[in-house]
Amino acid sequence: MQINQRFLNEVKITGQQVQNINKIDKQVYKADQFVIAKGGTAIDVIKNTPSVVVDGQGEITMRGSKGFLVLINGKPVQTDAQTILSQLPANVVEDIELITAPSAKYDPDGKGGIINIITKKGADDGLAFAVNAQGGLPSTKNFANKEAQQRYGADATLSFRKDRWDLSASANYLRNDNAGFRDGDVYTIIGEKKTSFPSKGERSFDKYNYGGRFNVAYTPSKNNLFSAGFFASHKFQDRLADIYYDNVNTQISTGQTIGEKQYFNSNLQNKQGDFILGNLDYTHIFANKSSLSFSVLYEYAKLYGSTKNQNIEVTDTIQNTLSTYKNPLNGFRGKIDYVINLGSGKLETGYQYRRDQQNGEFIYSVKEIGDANFAIIPEFTGDVKAINQIHSVYTQYSGKANRIEYSGGLRFEHATRDLEVISGGSNTYQLSLDNLFPSANILYSLDNNWKLKSGVSRRVQRTNNFELNPIPEREHSETLERGDANLLPEFIYLAEIGIIKNYNKGSFFTTVYYQDIKNPIQRVNSVYADTILNRVFTNAEKARRLGVEIGSNYGLTDWVQVYLGTNIYKSTINGVILNYQNNLKNSDWVYSVNANTNFKASSTFSIQANLNYLSNRPTVQGEDSRFLSPNLSLKKQFLNGRLTAVCQWQNIDLGLLNSNEQRITTYGPDFYTTTNYIYEKDVLMLNFSFNLNNVVRKIKLPGSEFGEREF
Repeated sequence: MQINQRFLNEVKITGQQVQNINKIDKQVYKADQFVIAKGGTAIDVIKNTPSVVVDGQGEITMRGSKGFLVLINGKPVQTDAQTILSQLPANVVEDIELITAPSAKYDPDGKGGIINIITKKGADDGLAFAVNAQGGLPSTKNFANKEAQQRYGADATLSFRKDRWDLSASANYLRNDNAGFRDGDVYTIIGEKKTSFPSKGERSFDKYNYGGRFNVAYTPSKNNLFSAGFFASHKFQDRLADIYYDNVNTQISTGQTIGEKQYFNSNLQNKQGDFILGNLDYTHIFANKSSLSFSVLYEYAKLYGSTKNQNIEVTDTIQNTLSTYKNPLNGFRGKIDYVINLGSGKLETGYQYRRDQQNGEFIYSVKEIGDANFAIIPEFTGDVKAINQIHSVYTQYSGKANRIEYSGGLRFEHATRDLEVISGGSNTYQLSLDNLFPSANILYSLDNNWKLKSGVSRRVQRTNNFELNPIPEREHSETLERGDANLLPEFIYLAEIGIIKNYNKGSFFTTVYYQDIKNPIQRVNSVYADTILNRVFTNAEKARRLGVEIGSNYGLTDWVQVYLGTNIYKSTINGVILNYQNNLKNSDWVYSVNANTNFKASSTFSIQANLNYLSNRPTVQGEDSRFLSPNLSLKKQFLNGRLTAVCQWQNIDLGLLNSNEQRITTYGPDFYTTTNYIYEKDVLMLNFSFNLNNVVRKIKLPGSEFGEREF
């Protein structure tokens, strides 16, 4: 017998989606499995993967390294990772690709590797629309901060595809304040005098960003594709530190107190950025299936901000300073790529050029007691002009033979850095480097379930203009911060070997890796004055990192899915820094754990528990303490899955766990400083999502190329 198809209304297939995939050079993670990230940003997604950790200061590391390259749909973004990812809504992220042994076709930037964010797009044909809204409940504990925290946001994606046209647009707004408190203790030694100044007070953030992206693709024929994009955004951040100090001076030889006073310091740091860019891409496919691609991107970024610092004794303002800066940036990137099938594999080759120029104006002024106006201090005021240019060519061959997948390539790069500092005169600093960046990867399939992989590559961690700027900035009462115009980039050799196991209800992988780092960049402290530390960027001599990474996901039952990722490594840093005579060395084991358990109570209701943990970490002058963030989310679907409601409990503490706080400690022969940064706990959030059509394909919306790195 045969059933007439008109009687068949629908076929419904149920099952569990593969949550992570291991490939020759990367691991791929589905973003939707991390429900706790709903309504947040891309940072909330990536911090759940084994290689990535976000600490209490919002600093992102990949395999313990602060530097890594960010791609948006394969397009390089030469920016600070925290800045670009904090402006990308989690709701538009489809996949996270962690490329730990990058090949020669990728930019060599980033000592930790590459994070590639794959974003979503609308239905294959017709119109698709998705909207998400988020709101936060009142704070359970705000540390008596001056202002109440505000947390709310929304994002929307609209896409349309018909015949040869493919149009996509998205917009987002996110307000995400953070209450906080800091508890610190510092002492300095100058000659016979020891100055101690413990402190306590508010350290909170007001943060918001909004932006829009638009992309259009036109395919006049099967052999030609044109695409263009436009991006505009604004980012705002106020950091308020209202701190009470108890200053005590002691004569070291006698232990006698020779002076003491109490004062209040109010420090308001503002950072803002306006980002505008456009890109144009063209790809032609020849009759022999080879392809030629052209891509150009231009960006203008308006970066500006200020730091207001006041020291108040009783009712008298004894110190009143103002630092302002304007740092506009122009950036350009152009590249040509050619791909052809050759033999049993694929040959890729190309040329890339990029240039960014930044003209910064930095002004430091002081208002003395009795003065009506601020007076500019020339020693802390000046202009910094920087031009970075890179020419590079690469060739790479990849293929598959029987059970072996392989790729190998070489990249040559000529990079120049021209820096002019105008402050009490003009000084020029130039750097020109020629480098080769080789890479090789092998994946061997023992059978359908077991695989072995290995990879090697050379990387570079470039300096940014903030690290190079030698003009001192009074960041807050305790510190004077400056860069080093002679700072060198870091060069890194990466090597890894691992094993992959796939089974019916999940998968498992483990990878042993090694990083050899030359010229590691460190931010270190020395004594500037009795109550001020001089914080500078400098190169240490060498750093090494040996580690093992483990990840597994497993379906215990049809309704319980468990994911666990951990990274364990030995970090060693050594070298002579600043004017200290002895070689400094610090070494210790570090580990992180990211765990995720999903309970599917019904076809429309699920519960997810989530844990992020980072152990103590050594630095060249001290240690960063452990950091803990437990979370819980409840998810309910309505209207056949079109409407989703999520309730999130973030940074669970209940007065027991010391979650969402971190202590930073540094020390030297003549100083000691330790500060515990405590941020908001037990945060409750509500998220609502509505999809007019399923979101299934990636959308290539442009992202900031240069400017957000400097933000």
